[in-house]
Amino acid sequence: MVAGRRDRQAGVGSGRGRRPLEVRMNREVRPGPVRRTRPLPLPATASLDEAGRVFDRALNALAARMTLGLSPAALRAAWADWASHLAAAPGKQAELARKALSKTTRLRDYALPGGASDRCIAPLPQDRRFDAEGWSKPPFDLIHQAFLLQQQWWWNATTGVRGVTRQHEQVVAFAARQMLDVFSPANFVPTNPEVLERARETGGMNFVQGARNWLEDAGRALTGQAVPRPEGFEVGRDVAASPGKVVYRNRLIELIQYAPTTETARPEPILITPAWIMKYYILDLSPGNSLVRYLVGRGFTVFIISWLNPGAEDRDLGMDDYLREGQMAALQAATAITGAERVHACGYCLGGTLLTIAAAAMARDGDDRLASLTLLAAQSDFTEAGELTLFIDESQVSFLEDMMWEQGYLDTWQMAGAFQLLRSNDLIWSRMTREYLMGERARPSDLMAWNADATRLPYRMHSEYLRWLFLEDRLAEGHYKVDGAAVALSDIRTPVFAVGTETDHVAPWRSVYKAHLLFDAEVTFALTNGGHNAGVVSEPGHPGRHYRLRTTAAHDPYHDPEAWLAAAPRHEGSWWTAWAEWLARRSGEPVPPPGLGAPGWGYPALEDAPGLYVVAP
Repeated sequence: MVAGRRDRQAGVGSGRGRRPLEVRMNREVRPGPVRRTRPLPLPATASLDEAGRVFDRALNALAARMTLGLSPAALRAAWADWASHLAAAPGKQAELARKALSKTTRLRDYALPGGASDRCIAPLPQDRRFDAEGWSKPPFDLIHQAFLLQQQWWWNATTGVRGVTRQHEQVVAFAARQMLDVFSPANFVPTNPEVLERARETGGMNFVQGARNWLEDAGRALTGQAVPRPEGFEVGRDVAASPGKVVYRNRLIELIQYAPTTETARPEPILITPAWIMKYYILDLSPGNSLVRYLVGRGFTVFIISWLNPGAEDRDLGMDDYLREGQMAALQAATAITGAERVHACGYCLGGTLLTIAAAAMARDGDDRLASLTLLAAQSDFTEAGELTLFIDESQVSFLEDMMWEQGYLDTWQMAGAFQLLRSNDLIWSRMTREYLMGERARPSDLMAWNADATRLPYRMHSEYLRWLFLEDRLAEGHYKVDGAAVALSDIRTPVFAVGTETDHVAPWRSVYKAHLLFDAEVTFALTNGGHNAGVVSEPGHPGRHYRLRTTAAHDPYHDPEAWLAAAPRHEGSWWTAWAEWLARRSGEPVPPPGLGAPGWGYPALEDAPGLYVVAP
């Protein structure tokens, strides 16, 4: 085992005929100086054409700040496509007129004394705005039913228009929904029975407290102050509190190794790669719902990457940097510290995409250090990447690139705004109703504290990510290059455990399910209830949790998602237990756990977890 460690540290013995990927891409993976560049470089000898292009980008960047990063040209193109095709479709117009008359009749019958007793229309399952009892009483029952019928009509109007591109149809339907959400009866005092009831109970003091809440938020927005962290959720004490050491640091990552809690551990460590659009401790929240703590308690040695929160000086960090100095540097450190021949690799969201790229490159080069591959809400094919694709076309990406080019990164509020728009009635309007009309602040939680702890994205990396993966889908189509040569996902033959969540609007589970089509490997797919975050942070004992699980051998016939859903048995409880058992079956017999760090191999324990990068502003 020691000899194997020495060979790998020297860069030999871990592939068949080629050196390990991280050695080839960068002969030295130790910390190096951070490149600092001016955000708006313009050479002294720049031509008038170059100066004009710089001016154009600066103008677009200014406009992007006023539109929250949304391209007006992209929105205009979508509306023009829809409107012109609808104008040339008298049959569709007649259908919409008929539907409008039908809905009006249903509402009339519901409103008349002695009319229909059942509701005209039920809200969508995820729409909780009208759940309170007050919405079932006159006149609020009629008010919210009229709104829902109008919302349904607009969905009929913006979809199914022959000739409109799928992208434009989705954009128009999304924009119509956003405008309707503004005018929801839940957003106004006279038409919201819950607000009126609270006003009666408090003598109107809910409006006073709501005004205070609004003034606090407006003051922070105007001065650029961050939302204060909820009390009781301090990083390193209440969250991200699992004991461990930072055992490696470079300009992009800190690698944390967690202290063992069992007398023995599996010889294969688990290396977790979280997305760099979030702080890593989503997987190490409070002790009761920490995935890291759970795995350590089940006898696994766990490493996790903590990403740098980049600034303007990191604008030129690209996808290759994140692969080389992130994923591959962490893999080399984990194997050197533990002496393990193989590693269980796990990636979450964008971290899972990066891990998939690394796995494909390693498979191409005969590097067999991965014992298994676990992908948590992570996509490799981006053709059905959910509502995020609404913001991804050439016009939108160019507009966003100009904004990032000026400042050097995508700022936290810009990214958060896009995610909030995807669920505006929950994350914007319902929150405003609760805080400004009801006068209530949400009860703080560890997940809420983590969600407020946002990160930035470097200009170059985010541009490459959007273009190479979303726009061009290079990874799924075999055009993504690592070290100058294309990688193919079909080269991956390592056993895969993929997790999708039922209500994920960031990585829809049917998109994650495409692992069955892309990898030439045994795929165990778990579908759990919950969304992108809550479905993954699903600790044993959490009430109401369930999941479906089924394994498909590498050469079994393919089943589409609906067929899989019908065949996969449902299990009550957390998918964590099934995953831990899956990992154990693919691990060696327990041995004494390794020490924290390996000073003799150049990986000393630098400081206590959670380290510096997670708390840096």
